Amino acid sequence: MSNATIYDIAREAGVSIATVSQVINGKGKISDKRRQEIYRIMEELNYRPSVIASALTGKSTFTLGLLIPDISNPFFAEMARAVEDCGSRSKYSLVICSTDNKDEKVSGYLELLQQKSVDGIIIGTGVEDRDLLTPLLHKSIPIVMIAREMPGIQLPTVIVDDYAGGKKAAEHLLGLRHRSMAIITEPTKVSSSRERLRGFRDAIMSQGLELPDEMVKKTGENLLKDGKSRALELLAGSNPPSAIFCCNDLIAIGTLQAAKELGIRVPEQLSIVGFDNTILASVTEPALTTISQPTEKMGSIAVETLIRLLEGDSTAEEQARTILTPELVIRSSTASAFAGSEAHP
Repeated sequence: MSNATIYDIAREAGVSIATVSQVINGKGKISDKRRQEIYRIMEELNYRPSVIASALTGKSTFTLGLLIPDISNPFFAEMARAVEDCGSRSKYSLVICSTDNKDEKVSGYLELLQQKSVDGIIIGTGVEDRDLLTPLLHKSIPIVMIAREMPGIQLPTVIVDDYAGGKKAAEHLLGLRHRSMAIITEPTKVSSSRERLRGFRDAIMSQGLELPDEMVKKTGENLLKDGKSRALELLAGSNPPSAIFCCNDLIAIGTLQAAKELGIRVPEQLSIVGFDNTILASVTEPALTTISQPTEKMGSIAVETLIRLLEGDSTAEEQARTILTPELVIRSSTASAFAGSEAHP
């Protein structure tokens, strides 16, 4: 039976509709034995409470929304899985929306999530127009930011220390005696990339070195394809770098492809550092040195914060910013600047 109603459950259990409703909502003075019997019948009849009906009566729909730039990016796929796993443990379902970091898509999805009466929303995508969040705030729909920040609006935020991550990448390459370095970032609107660039640049400058503007390249939306294109520009130029820091693993893989196309050996002639430590980083050839984000922990904290807000925990609002520490994972894509016996072709 796939379309069982609350009436069917009440008739089968020999109780009133009100009793079934109390069991569904965890209320009422009902014995554990009777409560378990009703649960058994609900499972036997494959009964699912109506989300729409719950929304119309102002009850929780036990549904959360998650906005991310691109579900095909392994980092965001892994983040979505972490959010889903944590939500599932608290009986919440998840609606995932890919925005491509475009405000028009963000606007459409936020409207859709409101129509679906989600209980709260986790935003992990770039949003340029802060006013897009105003309707949610007016309706008191809880919002938590993850892996992104929203300047000017006080929202609970769970991020990695991107600035520190950029510094760690630079310090690793400086320790390998690299002096000619470049960086390939995501579009400027992505706050995490801006911070990674800032940290990388500051670490280099602290050693009396510079990062010329021509050594800073930005991708478009296609991170893999654009990463390769930007790397080709750097490596085929008159003054190619000996090391490239890529602001995520997809850009780094594009850079590996560019080096292979030009016959440049990694890491002997070119060191490459990525960011995220997705599953792809360990299966590339060579395996990718990268900055690791604690994705699972970020997802768990974001969901737990959102649920605390839904439960009226005022202290969740006070913990406005959770900053986690990234870690350098050294694999095979970096080596001493003098490891190779010959310069770039």
